[in-house]
Amino acid sequence: MQLDTESLRTFATVLDTGGMTSAAQQLNLSQSAVSWKIKRLEERVGRELLIRDGRSLRPSRDGQELLSYARAIIDLHDEAVARLSSSELTGRLHLGATEEVSAELVGNAVSRFDRVHPGVIIDIIVDRGLRLEELLDRGELDLALVQVSATDLRRNDTVLWQDDQVWICAPDWTYGEGTVPLVTFGKDGFYRPLAEQILSDAGIDYRAAFSGPSSASLLAAVEAGFGVALMSSRSVSGRVITWPRGESLPDLPVVQQVARSASGPRTEVVTALIADITNELGEFTEG
Repeated sequence: MQLDTESLRTFATVLDTGGMTSAAQQLNLSQSAVSWKIKRLEERVGRELLIRDGRSLRPSRDGQELLSYARAIIDLHDEAVARLSSSELTGRLHLGATEEVSAELVGNAVSRFDRVHPGVIIDIIVDRGLRLEELLDRGELDLALVQVSATDLRRNDTVLWQDDQVWICAPDWTYGEGTVPLVTFGKDGFYRPLAEQILSDAGIDYRAAFSGPSSASLLAAVEAGFGVALMSSRSVSGRVITWPRGESLPDLPVVQQVARSASGPRTEVVTALIADITNELGEFTEG
């Protein structure tokens, strides 16, 4: 029995995406080609690998066992290809990112970049947005992934995606009147100055009630009733609701997540990393 890598990749992608159609789109294949690869794989192993569950697919018991091997084979294959086709690019890059994107986006992109460009050393700093912009402007960072208002875009910014914002509170703590306690990332975060400006313009009194280092800490504080938060809708989860009082406030401005490089011409290393981050976004922005 011989199992080809591309059939295993197709099998894993069908399970990752939940169906033949979405797998075909991700692999840039026709749906019939995906179906044919799965059928050929099942014929080679002599066992049913996928079970249709409503409108999605799940692995059979044999399929689940094969899946773990398939992932290991694919990872080793891709690592070998990347290593053998690695570039001669060398250098050191100081990268800054906010907590909202560091783990999922930066981890995946940098991991792939390291395999293709083993001669490049990347130092990563995770901090609040305004702090990263300060480091970038002082030349202590080569590249930063930060949130900016659409009106603050710079000519050389690479827009990665657009974020919707939302006011949130706990269902039992809606702060419908009086002073609003704010839950924020702190004075160096992107959202606190924006929230304070919006509330000030609306004539609503506020106070800084809680500052946290991560989206998880802010959500926990909001759920506990500590106050109201302005956050990216991408980060919102758990037992929170849209802040009713916020519906009377002006529409929230468009926020862009950008890759912003230090002043001056971009180095070859910075240009290559931005390209890799942009490629990684196909998965990240659909999540």
